[in-house]
Amino acid sequence: MNYSLIRPLLFRLDAEKAHNATLKALLFLPKSLFKQPKSKPVNALGHIFNHPVGLAAGLDKNAQHLDALAGLGFSFIEVGTVTPRPQLGNQKPRLFRLPEAHAIINRMGFNNHGVEQLVANIERSRFDGILGINIGKNKDTPLDKSLDDYALCLKKVYPHASYVTVNISSPNTPDLRKLQHGEYFNQLVSELRTEQLILADKHQRYVPLVIKLSPDETDEQLKIMADVIVSNGIDGIIATNTTCSRAGVEMSPLAKEAGGLSGAPLAERATDCVKVINEVVGKDVTIIAAGGIDSPKVAQDKLDAGATLLQVYTGLIYKGPGLVFDLVEGLSFG
Repeated sequence: MNYSLIRPLLFRLDAEKAHNATLKALLFLPKSLFKQPKSKPVNALGHIFNHPVGLAAGLDKNAQHLDALAGLGFSFIEVGTVTPRPQLGNQKPRLFRLPEAHAIINRMGFNNHGVEQLVANIERSRFDGILGINIGKNKDTPLDKSLDDYALCLKKVYPHASYVTVNISSPNTPDLRKLQHGEYFNQLVSELRTEQLILADKHQRYVPLVIKLSPDETDEQLKIMADVIVSNGIDGIIATNTTCSRAGVEMSPLAKEAGGLSGAPLAERATDCVKVINEVVGKDVTIIAAGGIDSPKVAQDKLDAGATLLQVYTGLIYKGPGLVFDLVEGLSFG
């Protein structure tokens, strides 16, 4: 599939409309159009991944396109972020391309159809691969009630997930990142770990728990959070979410748009975060690297920094689905 011919047409559309149109188009495209990567197995989070490259949350928020996305060659797919109740998200426009920097700014705001609908979509799908489900809190839920939202979502998605990601690091829900600090963080991690073990006993099935962290924390704060994660027996960390920094895109006319920046400008900082976290967690916690992965070199840098698995999103927008094949072919590890 020659994505370079299609991309100019997609980029003429509003970014969110192009996103939705692409997902709908995938429903009608045969799997044979997409080159499938060779197997380079990875043992992590209690699963054997066919290779390290997966899809990050955000592309398929409601798990409506699992069957179509399964044909693109990912070894795992993460859906969401999902919240207990449906919410519209922030006002449009809320998704912006910065082509000169191979970057995106988004302020979507956890727009989704709610956890009940996500579960129904998963049950209707034929997808039988490794599935991560990313959970969050509703915008109007007070911070001191956040645990209720995360616990409810965890209970609902647990029977359907290969692992569950706790998103406390999006910059697009007011005050959400405060959950990464102090007693908020300690309590959330501890209580969700307890709930995970209760659910594992109830369902006779252990589903790993993963925490997604922000790249905008200091190295010292990352180490503090990593230490809490290790001490509570949490299974994984995603490093990282989008950034509020505009380093590398300062001259873009869109640089002042609010929201999280993703793509190539985030790559170096996200890799540094992997290194810092790995110094604390070692082999005790699986690190999933995300942020600016658009070439085998960037992907390899993250594995060398201590990551075991990789997630892509923005790179797909600029490089197309062939990126998955190219990344896997260019990786060396083991």
